Amino acid sequence: MVNVQAQLNKLQSNGVSLSTAELLRYQQLAKLFSLAPKRMPQAKLAGSYLTKHKGRGMEFDEARHYQPGDDIRAIDWRVTARTGKTHTKVYREERERPVFLFCDYLPSMAFGTQLLTKAVQAAHVSSLISWSAAARGDKVGALVFNQQQHKEIKPLTRKKAVLHVCHELMALHEQSAQSEPDKDQDEQAFADACARARRLARPGSLVYLVSDFQHLSTQAIQHLSHLTRHCEVRAIVINDPIEHALPQTSSLQTVSVSDGRNQQRWVLGDNTEQQQYQKWRSEHNSAIYSTLRKNNIARFSVSAGLPLDEQLQSMQQEQRLELN
Repeated sequence: MVNVQAQLNKLQSNGVSLSTAELLRYQQLAKLFSLAPKRMPQAKLAGSYLTKHKGRGMEFDEARHYQPGDDIRAIDWRVTARTGKTHTKVYREERERPVFLFCDYLPSMAFGTQLLTKAVQAAHVSSLISWSAAARGDKVGALVFNQQQHKEIKPLTRKKAVLHVCHELMALHEQSAQSEPDKDQDEQAFADACARARRLARPGSLVYLVSDFQHLSTQAIQHLSHLTRHCEVRAIVINDPIEHALPQTSSLQTVSVSDGRNQQRWVLGDNTEQQQYQKWRSEHNSAIYSTLRKNNIARFSVSAGLPLDEQLQSMQQEQRLELN
């Protein structure tokens, strides 16, 4: 049986609130997360990502025959002398790609049954991405929001930017703890946050949406669809184990569950109820994933029931096995 307290001690967390230590821990784990672009960067700024555009950059790409209009300073004299024909060096341009975080602290995120709440895991994911971006020299910006307010963090470089992100993650998380769910209010808050992200994320940015996506409305999707036209958007879907299947029990047990307003009674250990619940959850999750895929948003799932670094290490091992 998994020792939950030992896992929490390793994470330097209590599973419900946030501390500086647990977010700083991910500075040492930055290499576990890859920020490699999946498509060609679209920004027109200098930076550290090689693009398919060839021009006057810093990274040598190839030598080709000299053509009228080429810069004579780029003539490759060694190749010219060896071949007897004038060749010029072609460089690959380097472009900057800011990383922008979208972190959801709506009431549905304040839920967890095994290790962490989804909100705490979302903060861990956001911290890891921030440290990974800083390690690569990328600028890091963020939008952290709940029902009542949002915090906008302009893209900055270096460790100071990540510390600013971590500070706002902790501050807003503490303020979100007492929020009560309201379906209409939460949907509108999520859509408003998507509209802000669309405005704040610079063209060419790598945007990470960290959320459970329980409030993904038509209005929100419209904003995200516009965002994908100019940025690479990746969704980190935070879920809890109970959002896939009910707990297994050796005997029938009746439990009361509530979303803060409505209350239901579930029977654990009943095969029929388990199958109905799994079917309902599977259809609900599939609808979210399908919507993201249709709008050109890459999707990755992260469980709040396991330490983040263990999940990332497991995914890396699976990728190595696939390559072999």
